[in-house]
Amino acid sequence: MPQIDPTTYAQQLARKVDTVNELFADINTPEVQVFASPPLHFRMRAEFRVWHDGDDLYYIMFDKNTREKYRVDEFPIGSVLMNTVMKLLIEKVKKNSTLRQKLFQIDFLTTLSGETLVSLLYHRKLDDEWKTEATKLKSWFEQQNILINIIGRARKMKITLDCDYVIEQLNVNGTVFTYKQVENSFSQPNASIAEKMLEWALSCTTNSSDDLLELYCGNGNFSIALSQNFRKVLATEESKPSVKAAQYNIEANGVQNVHVLRMSAEDVTLALNGQREFNRVKNAGIDLSQFKCSTVLVDPPRAGLDDDTCTMIQQYDEILYISCNPTTLKENLSQLLQSHSIERFALFDQFPYTDHIEVGVYLRKQ
Repeated sequence: MPQIDPTTYAQQLARKVDTVNELFADINTPEVQVFASPPLHFRMRAEFRVWHDGDDLYYIMFDKNTREKYRVDEFPIGSVLMNTVMKLLIEKVKKNSTLRQKLFQIDFLTTLSGETLVSLLYHRKLDDEWKTEATKLKSWFEQQNILINIIGRARKMKITLDCDYVIEQLNVNGTVFTYKQVENSFSQPNASIAEKMLEWALSCTTNSSDDLLELYCGNGNFSIALSQNFRKVLATEESKPSVKAAQYNIEANGVQNVHVLRMSAEDVTLALNGQREFNRVKNAGIDLSQFKCSTVLVDPPRAGLDDDTCTMIQQYDEILYISCNPTTLKENLSQLLQSHSIERFALFDQFPYTDHIEVGVYLRKQ
């Protein structure tokens, strides 16, 4: 794979800071707070294609520019646990005709808490023989004191040996938060940066009052940690698996003031404004009249927020915007800065050695 040189990390991070400063040079922003990643072993999840070469079997990835494949025997940006499991797994699968037959991809999800979820993807139907061999493989790993869950996937098939999630634990200002992270659902790939993002968000909202509305809450990553700074939190998410994970995480963390609705941003706005009644709100037993949300948190996809959502969040006194695309963030700010000013500005190096930049802004109504 392309050479990863940790001695160049400081320089590549400095280039990202320059890029952000140049992009927002025409906007009156505070000095950017920079949150650096560990230079190695920071990535908690990854996907690899599997290459069959006679009796040999190994991981491959593709160069993003040339699309040429390259062999991956080590993955220095992956967690230490991921690298350990990768090496052991490929050797065991290589020697097992049932597990290797038409295997084309392996996905890894690891945690700081020491759990691993492995998904094996096939171009064939999986049967009882596969399940038997996969169960033996899981038992072998457990004998090595490695906590692992294994999932087999094929067209319209999913076999889960035990469970399809891991339990992560993030340390935020000395408090440990527990998060269920489900296979094929979003989770922060860089756990160290995830902790720093939560600490930054907490520091921004320390003096907040009333309630928090979070759009796109996922598994409740921000909602649960931020609940200590608010009277109540109303979190919305459209993905059913993410909502279930969020509800699990609320209970696991003993949080009493976070309420999750499976609704779109548009629908929850209509509901909060009393413009329309929704059965989902009624069935969830949530009385929206009891919420006084003065702060809104958004963590949208790379496309950013649409104009209607931008207009909607302008009604809140405080806006916490986490962006995975500074370009679309700047486009949104052209509208948001008509009503709000930027109080805090941060760069989170979620993906070292790439051009990807994650930014956070905290805005207050003028």
